[in-house]
Amino acid sequence: MDRNGHADVTEVPYRAAAGAPPGAEVLDFPGLLARARGHGLDPYAPKRPAFHELITVKSGTLRASVDFAEYELTAGDWLWVRPGQVHHYDSDLTAARGTVVLFLPGFLSTATVAAAGVDRPAAPNPLTPAGAHADAVGRVRDLLEDEYRRLGDLPLQVHIDVVRHLLSVLVLRLAHGRREPDGAVTGSEAFRRFQQAVERDFARTHRVEDYARDLGYSVRTLTRATRAAAGCGAKRFIDDRVLLEAKRLLVHTELSSHVIGDRLGFPDATVFTKFFRQRAGETPAAFRTRARGARP
Repeated sequence: MDRNGHADVTEVPYRAAAGAPPGAEVLDFPGLLARARGHGLDPYAPKRPAFHELITVKSGTLRASVDFAEYELTAGDWLWVRPGQVHHYDSDLTAARGTVVLFLPGFLSTATVAAAGVDRPAAPNPLTPAGAHADAVGRVRDLLEDEYRRLGDLPLQVHIDVVRHLLSVLVLRLAHGRREPDGAVTGSEAFRRFQQAVERDFARTHRVEDYARDLGYSVRTLTRATRAAAGCGAKRFIDDRVLLEAKRLLVHTELSSHVIGDRLGFPDATVFTKFFRQRAGETPAAFRTRARGARP
């Protein structure tokens, strides 16, 4: 807790459970609670995992938040938390039944990552497969859970490969279980490269021209690719990423606006405040007060 009684966000590295194969874990909700407490973590506190979390509900209702968006999950819903997103549970995990799949970036094959958009910084949530996709996702989830528990049935590397292949099927089914506006999961190669560059460099530069030069595209190409994949222009895409990080830092740290602005690449606090007000409709101080007041 900080000095004002607000929970600080916890950076959570991946630490494999004792006796578990490395790279992925499949847990029910009681297992998730035990895992968190075994690592000395409050399972309900805001956290920023360095790994993927796929959360699904089998029965009951679960409320959770990801980067200031609140979700209510019921049977068949999935929440995909990407590495670096701020996430916390807003309801009792013992009041619902469900499954959580944790896996590291790099655990899945390059082909699966590309086809399912696994390396996207964010995903539409919640994911609710429909029709035949829902049935297929449920069967794959059940098979993944069963195979994960059968650690001693196969040589360790074979067991890991089985888990990897089943998880690949699961993420591909989830990614393609509903159509996105542009009809694609990850957009063009130009957009994927731009997206990765923004995630890496958004605090270094906010200029589309710099990304275009570094990636070898024209500004027009990046703008068209981003509009087709994300529904907004390249400049808006950069600014949205900067704004998200600013909100994370305002809510989950005690850093001043001056320090936050400097960390995000603004020349001074005045420029940062003007940027934030234009895009969020309020000052950083007002957002911090309002957002913290709304948190449990």
